[in-house]
Amino acid sequence: MRSRFLVLGTVVVLAAGAALAGLGRFSYAPMPARASLANPDRYPIRTAYDLLGRRIGREEAQALGTTEAGRRTLSPENGAFAIDAAVVARGREAFYTETFGNEVFLTDVMGMLDGALTPYEVARAVLLLGGQATNDLQVRVARDVRIGDRQWRKGDLVSTGLDVEKYGLGIVGLKTFYDRGRLRLGITCALCHAAVDPRTGRVVEGAPNADLNAGLLLALSANASAYFMHGSVDLAALAGDPSRTVRTADGRTAVLPDRDKLEAAAKVEVASWPPGSFDSSADRVTNPTSIPSSFSAYGEPYSWSGREAVGPFHGLSSLNNNVHAANSDTTQLAAAAPWLFDLDPDLYLGILFQGAVNPGLRYDPKGDKSPRAILAAFDPTPGSPGLNRYAVLPSFPATNYMTDNGLFASVPGEPANFANNAMSAFQNLLRPPDAPKAGADAGRAVFARAGCAGCHSGPALTNNRIVPVSEIGTEPTRARAGARMEARLAPPAMFATDTPFPLPADPKIVPIPLEGEALKQVQLGWAHAGTEGGYKVPNLVGLAWSAPYLHDGGVAVGADPADQLGVPGTLDRGRAPDPRNSLRALVDRDLRGRVVTANRASPRARTARVTGEGHAFWVDAASGYTRADQDALLDYLLSVDALTQDMPVP
Repeated sequence: MRSRFLVLGTVVVLAAGAALAGLGRFSYAPMPARASLANPDRYPIRTAYDLLGRRIGREEAQALGTTEAGRRTLSPENGAFAIDAAVVARGREAFYTETFGNEVFLTDVMGMLDGALTPYEVARAVLLLGGQATNDLQVRVARDVRIGDRQWRKGDLVSTGLDVEKYGLGIVGLKTFYDRGRLRLGITCALCHAAVDPRTGRVVEGAPNADLNAGLLLALSANASAYFMHGSVDLAALAGDPSRTVRTADGRTAVLPDRDKLEAAAKVEVASWPPGSFDSSADRVTNPTSIPSSFSAYGEPYSWSGREAVGPFHGLSSLNNNVHAANSDTTQLAAAAPWLFDLDPDLYLGILFQGAVNPGLRYDPKGDKSPRAILAAFDPTPGSPGLNRYAVLPSFPATNYMTDNGLFASVPGEPANFANNAMSAFQNLLRPPDAPKAGADAGRAVFARAGCAGCHSGPALTNNRIVPVSEIGTEPTRARAGARMEARLAPPAMFATDTPFPLPADPKIVPIPLEGEALKQVQLGWAHAGTEGGYKVPNLVGLAWSAPYLHDGGVAVGADPADQLGVPGTLDRGRAPDPRNSLRALVDRDLRGRVVTANRASPRARTARVTGEGHAFWVDAASGYTRADQDALLDYLLSVDALTQDMPVP
């Protein structure tokens, strides 16, 4: 069967190549069939509208539709978003296939296809699977490469953490584009938030891709410097040739950092991210966070700091949007570079573009174009900042608590931000595969006796609050990641949910109410208003799929607790954290102490600020609990595979 698939795959690739030559344009992203899913069953649709986070059921919607005031309540101009099966289907499609144009940044600027992992080697690795599924595609490096003290020789295999479903000819969450001789690669939400179960070969929709080696993949690109703002890179220590300059807005010149030194430093920073994590904060600090699940119903606020809390679906659409409007295209940050990074916009873009792979985007100090002029001339989306497809609020580039920057990743031909809202509806219907229930009742009693429900209450076992970092005691830098954005802050707002994209000349802007305690919680999530930031109380649905634990992913224990401790003993050695043993370390202070010690001893974990510290709530002998109590608690936590109450969704 394997050899037959390999032959068939080769024929398909050759046939596709012939077709491409004729068609000129082509794109492909895999989307698993229902039969390929480990969790095909979802919650039923029981809401008709989302109104800025408020669920409106069918009966209420029908009643509102009988009056003029009610119809205004349900209008797009009021922020209402209608939900039905077609919207959910569009959300699933976007989850697997929508890039919002990020293939241009990832390919032409970062050079994801021009680094050590080439398209040929990736395609070869997929075909060599022979139709078998994998949760960790092994790809040969095409050339010698060194990142810090790590060396790969040509032909060495790299554990990518990329997933391929059974009989798949593509990688889940990656979309390939061919455009008249140019090959590009974009990413979709499924890259991080869907995973192949290695035991069954089936795809778990909504499970975090816990071994995705995102940092290493970025480090192996040709221009990792284009992500320097997501790491602790000291530009002042990397001064370059004094003749390589950029003219700044004040008429002066600024010297670019040394290209090779910056690239080496940027690679070290992103390569420190443990598999299963991603640094989504452009705060010039390396502080990746564990990829969360998309079992998101009633799990608001979103993002580990809880900063995504307002707007449609209680902030879930904000989270979906900012992945593409803030993280997958760093060129859009140029306008905000003066207050975020203390950098002139042209100097900022010059740093990104001096190593750009596409000559049309590469900055040459001896040329006659400024970096901003280069971007404007190349930009496939003229009229909007950066390279992705954005609907732009008048407040751009100010933060407004709904977005980092006033941008909404959008798809031409459908309303602005529609795909993000549709994905929210889809994600809120997801639930993990059924989990064993043995021992769960006894464990629920321990959960109650230990006071866990003080924070972990409600249908998703969260009280939906943000806890100040000084109280929770976990690694603090990620909680402060949004602090500088307070320098340019606009009132929360979005476009009416029926606003066409591209935008009309006078789009309707919908203000998002935010005051009182809700405002204080949002300010805490962004580390604004004099706060030091905090971390949200996470929901507990699907814990069996989300090891390791805490925001930094530092609470990791493998199958052998005597040897496989912390990130260095598990993920960095290609060993998956064991959910049960890792949860034990979360509640057992002795085991946690050993985990923290292991993390502290790892230079890579220290670079990534992975500690596993904090959340000092113990269910162990020192707190008066027996080993049987502890085991029962773990049974209960691992059994939670759905909302604990019958609630309307999405």
